[in-house]
Amino acid sequence: MNNLVNYCKNSFYILFFISVILFFFSVKFLLNDLSYFIEWELISLHSMMIVMTFLFDWMSLMFMSFVLFISSLVIFYSMEYMQEDFNINRFILLVLMFVMSMMMLIISPNLISILLGWDGLGLVSYCLVIYFQNVKSYNAGMLTALSNRIGDVALLLAIAWMLNYGSWNYIFYLEMKNMDFQMLVIGGLVMMAAMTKSAQIPFSSWLPAAMAAPTPVSALVHSSTLVTAGVYLLIRFNMLIMNSMFSQILLLISGLTMFMAGLGANFEFDLKKIIALSTLSQLGLMMSILSIGFYKLAFFHLLTHALFKALLFMCAGVIIHNMKNMQDIRVMGNLILSMPLTCSCFNIANLALCGMPFLAGFYSKDLILEMVMLSYMNSFSFFLFFFSTGLTVCYSFRLVYYSMTGNYMGTSLNLLNDYSWIMMFSIFSLMIMAIIGGSLLNWLLFFNNSMICLPKMMKMFTLFVCLLGGFLGYMISNVYLFYSNKSFYFYKMSNFMGGMWFMPMISTLGIIKMPLILGLNCLKNFDQGWSEYFGGQMLYNKLKNYSLYMQEFQNNNLKIYLLSYLLWIFILILVMLFLN
Repeated sequence: MNNLVNYCKNSFYILFFISVILFFFSVKFLLNDLSYFIEWELISLHSMMIVMTFLFDWMSLMFMSFVLFISSLVIFYSMEYMQEDFNINRFILLVLMFVMSMMMLIISPNLISILLGWDGLGLVSYCLVIYFQNVKSYNAGMLTALSNRIGDVALLLAIAWMLNYGSWNYIFYLEMKNMDFQMLVIGGLVMMAAMTKSAQIPFSSWLPAAMAAPTPVSALVHSSTLVTAGVYLLIRFNMLIMNSMFSQILLLISGLTMFMAGLGANFEFDLKKIIALSTLSQLGLMMSILSIGFYKLAFFHLLTHALFKALLFMCAGVIIHNMKNMQDIRVMGNLILSMPLTCSCFNIANLALCGMPFLAGFYSKDLILEMVMLSYMNSFSFFLFFFSTGLTVCYSFRLVYYSMTGNYMGTSLNLLNDYSWIMMFSIFSLMIMAIIGGSLLNWLLFFNNSMICLPKMMKMFTLFVCLLGGFLGYMISNVYLFYSNKSFYFYKMSNFMGGMWFMPMISTLGIIKMPLILGLNCLKNFDQGWSEYFGGQMLYNKLKNYSLYMQEFQNNNLKIYLLSYLLWIFILILVMLFLN
């Protein structure tokens, strides 16, 4: 156990140290507008060279520093959260492989090396989702893997289309071949890949299912690695998306994803699934602001969201750990008395998610909504943006209402406390970043701020929507408790909204139901045991009889030899008669 503790601590120190160095380098690259390409020649054979290219600019370095910072805290947090697991060594190695795959994806300006990181994320995420090895985990892992395979195939097709150019280094061709048909096809395929990895409609059902993974993995996956890979790829390909019809398609799909996830979270009772649906909502927000053309804003929200979402999952993990793996929020009540530190951090993360002024989420979300008001946008997209923002505050306040107030409904044997200092260290580190990270990034990324001039009513509209959403969250909690068992229609509506518009049903049972029924009917009507009788069983009986016959024949019996001698004489006589 001591070796394991040292292993986790060393991993934490190394990753944390590298993340700090990368952050300072990213600031230098940003202020001096630097970009470095590093080429590593793998094989040189006559006139053919295989070269690995890495891109280091302010965006890749800053994103890597955030990924390494969060993953170092997750590994440190796992040291206590997963201490009773026999295979914790395997768990830590899987997390490190996951982070390395993300690193490969971030620094690649080449579609081939992007595919290496992309498929590495898909494979390791499958291993992490099925980590607890039960039926639910296996189903969730299969849904996650198969949904992401669609995006992998789209990326492979994009690689095939890149054969029309000189190399797979897409970054050289984005501006030069902007309106070329081949580049438009590549842009569409990359957008499809990003939609599957970032779980946009209709590929959304795998994201809540992936909650079967351990909570530290969820904190890493939903903040800065797997689901943000698609957004990061589209930020790199933003030139292709902007000047084509893909931007309008992406705006509609991401807006609907944001709306659907916000609605679903208001009818969900699983703590981890509520936070997963909030991730889905924020991914829709990033994608939609990216489709309008503000890629830097999307990246800004990507970084701030990573901080408070990792904090949310870590606080949820401590609550679940203390509740003896209970995840239903209806059981959690009055936790603020038993776990004041964890609940304080949980509330700070929730307020950052809502866009509370001067927390991390405020700087990115408020800027995004003000740029939406300034943009040329139709009323439907405008409605989706602001209504989804209200829904975010609504489910956040509903979560606080259920977990922090009321009466505790769990078993009396649970000893709730905040004494796990290892987990609390990771939580406090992220809490500090969730408070100051937004302002820090705002000063760095937008140091030449321009004045956003809006009428007073429009300037106050965001605040009004958030306050209305918080009030509705409080009302929904009371109304649901009152009506849930009394109204059949209310139950049906909550089943539809909480079930993500039946998308998990369509993507699992909807695909497999008909083939299973067809197989059952074939078994019933056509088989009746004949295939077994004429197939394997008959073959077995025939071979057994032949072998018994040969065994009898080769038993050195005198009768057999005399009989065979007479048979040969008879055959010779017949041949001679025939020849004459």
